[in-house]
Amino acid sequence: MPTEETNINGLTSNFITDFIDEDLANGVNTRVQTRFPPEPNGYLHIGHAKAIAIDFMTARQYGGVCNLRMDDTNPAKEDEEYVDAIQEDIRWLGFEWNEMYYASGYFDFLFACALKLIKNGKAYVDELSAEEIREYRGTLTEPGKDSPWRGRSAEENLDLFLRMEKGEFPDGSKVLRAKIDMSSPNMNMRDPVIYRIAHITHHQTGDRWCIYPMYDFAHPLSDAAEKVTYSLCSLEFENHRPLYDWFVHEIGFEEPPRQIEFARLNLNYCVTSKRKNLQMVREGIVSGWDDPRMITLCGMRRRGYPPEAILDFVGKVGVAKAYSVVDYGLLEACVRDCLNDTAPRAMAVLRPLKVLIENYPEGQTEEIEVEIHPNNPEFGTRSVVFSREIYVERDDFMLVPPRKYFRLYPDSEVRLKGAYYIKCTGYDTDADGNVTCLRALYDPESRGGSSPDGRKVRGTLHWVSAADSVPMTVRLYDRLFSVENPDTGDTFLENLNANSIQVLEGCLLEGRLRDVKSGDTFQLMRQGYFCVDKDSRPGAIVLNRTVALNSSW
Repeated sequence: MPTEETNINGLTSNFITDFIDEDLANGVNTRVQTRFPPEPNGYLHIGHAKAIAIDFMTARQYGGVCNLRMDDTNPAKEDEEYVDAIQEDIRWLGFEWNEMYYASGYFDFLFACALKLIKNGKAYVDELSAEEIREYRGTLTEPGKDSPWRGRSAEENLDLFLRMEKGEFPDGSKVLRAKIDMSSPNMNMRDPVIYRIAHITHHQTGDRWCIYPMYDFAHPLSDAAEKVTYSLCSLEFENHRPLYDWFVHEIGFEEPPRQIEFARLNLNYCVTSKRKNLQMVREGIVSGWDDPRMITLCGMRRRGYPPEAILDFVGKVGVAKAYSVVDYGLLEACVRDCLNDTAPRAMAVLRPLKVLIENYPEGQTEEIEVEIHPNNPEFGTRSVVFSREIYVERDDFMLVPPRKYFRLYPDSEVRLKGAYYIKCTGYDTDADGNVTCLRALYDPESRGGSSPDGRKVRGTLHWVSAADSVPMTVRLYDRLFSVENPDTGDTFLENLNANSIQVLEGCLLEGRLRDVKSGDTFQLMRQGYFCVDKDSRPGAIVLNRTVALNSSW
């Protein structure tokens, strides 16, 4: 798991910390408290990883606290499944919250705040339809106009709102709106809706409520109630900041939180919309929220992305105000760098081709010690079994090779990793002319991969023994979308990568790994980095390719 020393330097000094340093120096605040406030209406994705890191690391840097709050104000889209998944993902990244809250835990408080606004003439019950409210709001160049219900007395608004709370009115018939300024240049200040009627069971409060606060109302007041000092959020909420401050001021909090916005993490070849990801899940385009092609944190975890690599990536992206799109290749590079240092090595053949070593004694096997990690001798060695019959990659043999081809072809000699030199002396074919087996001779003096006569062999192949190998299924994953900007309206499915997954059956893994567990990660030599999938069963291993050794993009 990541620790405080995890390389996320891009988060430890930035414009957010500059603001905080200034506030602390001027006595505006004497402490730092942040919060991560996801809505539990889907699974967290790579963009949330940046927000999580910023919220938790900022608090950690100043010796403060960071709370987790589920902003669960829309029961129509929220579920306890998402609540559990969010907690798991945050802990997987290596963070732990100080306290956990729910916005629904503040519903009584928020209801009291709404009553205060009504009594102070700052809120009114409106009966315009949702479409009419949009029409009355005006445009960016034209001011809005007052609702015909805007002039109701505080007494009448109070009576109607209490009746809304008691369930006397159907969904959509009435809303509570803040009374601010219908001519404001900021559209968010044009009498925003702060409560709506929704006869829906809530995953936390059950059927206690049939009116629910809007996010822009619940969010700032929940922050203030928790005594958050810094509300760190993505840039799309910058225009909401005056409304955030208005609610906190009108309710009368003496120590208001300071909202600071940063640019969200935009990654090419990806779709981060929860609605669109849910669509792909429901339509079976992906196998679930944790499909290894998804950029959800649970999908990346299943694919074998280390949390350290994700935080390293977030740190390299850094914290900025300007909108930008980060290349997916940077994330993959961070994953490679991390796994290159930590992943033990193993051998497997994905498309097996049998090799019969004719001068190796029948029935004999021997154990050969091979290093587990070439750059970390402390990892030790592992034993692999060598025998008369082995398997190599089908792609490592050609009947008529091109120039500078250093693998197997008739009369060529190669080195078997950690074992012997072998020379191809012939091959067998089936009725269609397909090569089914290679015949070879080995040099018994070349054990360990070198020959006493000093002759050089250019090619080194990985291999597995027929006497000690494990069958497995391998899933080769690639990017889910084939274009850099796939999130183009409702046509995003037209940009799916038809080759985002390739399933290979009949692959062979070296025998010592027959007892691998879900989540185990290693580098298959010359193939890439792989992770054991949760679908694996005894005798039926399934590997997911985490990332290739080199980018094909």
